[in-house]
Formats: sequence, structure tokens, C-alpha cells
Amino acid sequence: MEHKEDNHPDEESCRLCAGDFFEEKEPLWKRKQVIFGIAAAVFLAIGLVCEFLISQNLLAQVAFLLVVALSGKDILKRAVKSVFKKKRLDMNCLMSIAALGAFLIGHGEEGAAVMFLFFIAESLEEYAADRARRSISELLKLAPETAQVKKAGKEVELDVHNVEVGDVVVVRPGEKIPLDGEIIKGSSSINQAPITGESMPVEKATGDEVYAGTINQEGYLEIKVTKKSEEGILSKIAKMVEEAEKKKSKTEAFIEKFARVYTPIVITLAVGVAVIPTIFLGLPIDVWIYRALVLLVVSCPCALAISTPVSMVSAITSATRRGVLIKGSSYIEELNKVKVFAFDKTGTLTEGKLEVSDIVSLNRLTNEEILLLSASIEFQSEHPIARAIVKKARVEKVTLREATDFEAMPGKGIRARINGQTYYLGSRNLFNELDLQLPEEKITHLEAEGKTTIILSDESALLGFIAVRDRIRDSSVRVIAELKKKGIRTEMITGDNERTARAIAEEVGVDEYHAQLLPEDKVKIIDKLTSEFGSVVCVGDGVNDAPSLAQASVGIAMGAIGSDVALETADIALMQDDLSKISYLIYLANKTSQVVKQNVWVSIIIKSSFAILALLGLIGLWIAVGIGDLGLSLAVILNALRLAKVKSVK
Repeated sequence: MEHKEDNHPDEESCRLCAGDFFEEKEPLWKRKQVIFGIAAAVFLAIGLVCEFLISQNLLAQVAFLLVVALSGKDILKRAVKSVFKKKRLDMNCLMSIAALGAFLIGHGEEGAAVMFLFFIAESLEEYAADRARRSISELLKLAPETAQVKKAGKEVELDVHNVEVGDVVVVRPGEKIPLDGEIIKGSSSINQAPITGESMPVEKATGDEVYAGTINQEGYLEIKVTKKSEEGILSKIAKMVEEAEKKKSKTEAFIEKFARVYTPIVITLAVGVAVIPTIFLGLPIDVWIYRALVLLVVSCPCALAISTPVSMVSAITSATRRGVLIKGSSYIEELNKVKVFAFDKTGTLTEGKLEVSDIVSLNRLTNEEILLLSASIEFQSEHPIARAIVKKARVEKVTLREATDFEAMPGKGIRARINGQTYYLGSRNLFNELDLQLPEEKITHLEAEGKTTIILSDESALLGFIAVRDRIRDSSVRVIAELKKKGIRTEMITGDNERTARAIAEEVGVDEYHAQLLPEDKVKIIDKLTSEFGSVVCVGDGVNDAPSLAQASVGIAMGAIGSDVALETADIALMQDDLSKISYLIYLANKTSQVVKQNVWVSIIIKSSFAILALLGLIGLWIAVGIGDLGLSLAVILNALRLAKVKSVK
């Protein structure tokens, strides 16, 4: 290693560096908020001692004012800004009026307590939001700041921002991969858990893609960089999470609007409680002003306002840690309303990789000889069927022979010579032309199972055939069954032929299938399902399914770690090809909905009960703010943070 170049990175263009979202926080004990909170608590204690133990009322009031100055400075500022700039009343106004009113009627200790406890409640809310985002921040820190780059045969340590596309970086065992790229030398097991949530390392070799922040476990690798640091998968995740937090669900939007209307109503009601009994009924003014102040405090919609957003953020970040990117809380709500799932076939219900399922001999040759001749003919072809046959030959350790005099017959097959003998390999169309009698019953039976047959013959007779099929994912049948148990209809949409589609549909157990569809046909099917069922989720591989993913109520892309199209088009992206994450998503959405409802209803019930108790004079400011505001806010936050622990379906 020669030297390190310290050119300053372009932070404006790098999402990993820019923005308060990923800003390094000061240590807890150094933060002004914590210092002010501790100081306010000390002065509150001093004030209480002075007032109730040593009867120094003046010193007590000074201490209480210092509590307000330390813990309420920002609250008072926000209240003034809300009134004079935004022309509306908010929660800060409620608390400011309650605290100042308490001082005016001789309850300085309660005014200080109101401001201090509200300060604690606000701090807890901020802490909850920080904690919910921390997993994303920690994920981004996984990407190294420097990379070992090969330059003129030597290794140079560069800042990752200064590494260009096409540069070759060196990664040794135990090191983190600094940038997205393609392995050009070496092989290793790569721990991709931070991005995909996979529990097991993935074997990678020459030609495979690797991603920034993942860990090279055992081998020496040379990687050609394919994306700049600001264009890599980690940067895309950062952008998605930022945008997801800005997108409000319908519940969040409603509660936010409700709080804006609710606050002025509460203040008007409190004024009525203070004025009407004293003017019209001649009751003690200090008693009813105090009750009005208690009403203000217990009516503060803090817990109600944070009940939904803190739950949604907790759910989104929980999913991200498990390799599921959700682009907004509205999609979590939508999943709870879904009535039908539409699955693409290839690459979704199936693995999108053909494999040999049957080898059938019709003549004197053995199955191994049928495979040998077919693989020898297909050896140089890049067709998916050819690759499947050659792979099978390698697995069976069959030694191939040299094939010559190739002649491709488009749409039909290939003619070639092996050891001086001419062979034909292709579809039934080719052999109909050669006037060779096909074993229709056997071929039809295999095709009814969703398999494609490749037939082999010499110049005089059929020798045998090989059947290939797209392997169904291990999780497909289970996921479809779980959705059906929840009363969700499942349909398959595919461009494949009718026979193949029917066979796969029957095997995985979907309710209905639609075959031989073009991309625009898939969109029409989604429209039809939407008009019939109201809410539709489309699951696809994110490439040729992009239009239908965009058209559905919720689009879910499979294996998005390697697809920019999937990340951009889908509403939810599964970072690895794991269909079982669908069940996790449904469970998470249901759990989130339960938590939101719990938080909202508990907030409403407790606030309403305390409001009645306040009017009856049965609770004071201490209890109102300590239990009705701080305690309730803490309960709502803790309940929401439980979502971070949701791992799987129970």
C-alpha cells in the first residue's frame, strides 16, 4: 500500500454523507437537551424544598421560573411562532398557557412541573424517532470510508468518493466491500445480512455482483466498481427511507388535521370553564381557572398526535433491517385492506431458472447418452434451455464430445454432427418437418405438467427427449396457502403458454391464472381485479412487471437488490428472492394496525376520562401532566417500539 489521498468528497452529491438524517449525534451526556433537562430537574427540586420544607417562597418562585426558562425556552418560542407566524394554536400553546396561568394564580410549582414534564414528553418523542432511524444510520456506516484501489500495479488507499466506475478495488478476508461492483478475480462467502436480511452467507465468484457494506468472509477479491458511492444500493436505501418517513398514511394525515382543529376548541372550552362558573354562577375564580388549566393540560393531544407516526416509522425501520424496503406508511395501511394478490410466475412463484426434470430414451441409447449428445450439441448456446441441459451434464459429470457443422433452424432447433453422425435437437415443429413420428402421449403428459420438451434424433429415428421446467420456489405453496387462510384471493399472471401456466397454477394452489399475457395485458388484469376487489397487491420481479407493479394498489418487487427498476417502480421491495417475506409483511401490517388502534383509543379514552375528572376538580396539574400527558406519551412510544421486534409470523 503506497499512500492515502485525502481529497475532500463531494458531500452535496452523496446521500451517505449529506443531510441531518445521518448526522452523527453528540454523546448523550453532552447534548444541550439533556444538560438543560438535568438542570431543570435540579431547580425544580430546589424550588419544592424551598416552598414546602423551609418556607422560602421567593426563592422557590425564582427556582420555578428557572425551570421554565431551561425546559420551556423552546416550547415558549414555538408557541409564539405558532400564534404570530402560522396564525394557529398548537400543543405548545396549550402547555404555555397552562404553565403561565398556574404562576398567575399562585401555583408556580405546578406551572414549573407542567413545563418540565412536557419537555420530558417531547424529548421522549424525539428519542423514539431517533431510535427508529438508528438502524438505517448504522447500516450506512457499514460502508467503509476508504477503499484499496489498484493503480499501475500498486494499491492506493482512496476515499470512496474518489473511486471511479471501472476502478478495481481489493477486498481481503474479513473486510467490508466499499462499493457496488462485479467480482473479476477470486471467490468468497459474502455476508449480505445488513442489506437483504439473509441469515446465511452467499457464495460469490467471478462475474457475480457484490454490494457496499457487505462483508467478505474468507477469500481474496478483486472487484470492478460499477457504481459511484452515491449511486449504490446503500444510498438508494437511504433515499427510500427518508422519502418513506415523509409520506403520511391517511390515519396520520387525519390525526394531524384533527389536532389543528382540536386545539383551538380545547382552548375555547377552557376559557368557558374559567369564565362561565365565575361570572354567571358566582363561583370562586381561582378554583375554576385552576380547573380550566388542568383541562388544558389533560386535553393536550400529544400522545394522540404521535400515536400513528411513531408506530409507522418503527414498522418501516423494522422491515428494512429484515431486507424489506417499504416506501411509505400508506402502503402499510393498504396491506391491511388487500383482498387479492396477483403474482407474476417467472422469477416470482418460480425461480426463473430452468432445470432438467426428465430424460427419456426412446431407442437403443441410455439416458446418460441422451444427455451427453444433447449437451454436446447445446454446449456453445446461450439459450436458457441449452444452459439447463449443459448444467445437468456437468452435475452428472458427463464428458462431452465435440460437435461440428452446426446449423441453426430458428424457432425449430439445431442440426450438428458428432463423431461423423448427424443429429437433430429441437422442438416438435422440427420433427414434424422431418416426418418422424413423435410419442405424442408422453410429450403431452410432460407439457401438461408445465414442462418443455427438447427432442433428439438422428437422420432415421427418434432417440429420446429431455424435459425442462422452471423450478417452483420452495416457499410458493406455503405462502399461497397462508394467504388463503387469511381470506385473501390469489391469482397468477404470466406470459407463458396455457399448459405451463395451468400446471404451475395447480401446483402452487392459486385460485385463478391468466396466461399468454403481454405487459399491457397484465395491467388490464390488475385494473379488472381492482374494480372487482377494491385493493390489489401485485408481486413481480420488477423488470417486465414494472407497469403492473405501478398500476396495483401496492406493488411488491422480488430480489430488488440487483434491480434499479425494481427499487424505483415498486412500493415495497424485497431485497432478496424470498417469497416468505410476503407473510412477514402481512403480519407486520396487521400488527402495526393493531398498535396504532391501541395507541389512538387509549389516548382518546384516557384524555376523555381525565377531562371529566378535571371539570369535577378531582385531579390537579401534577397528575394531569404526569399521567395524562407524560405517562400516556411514554406508553404510546413504548407500545410503538414493540414493532421493532416483529420478526416473523407467529
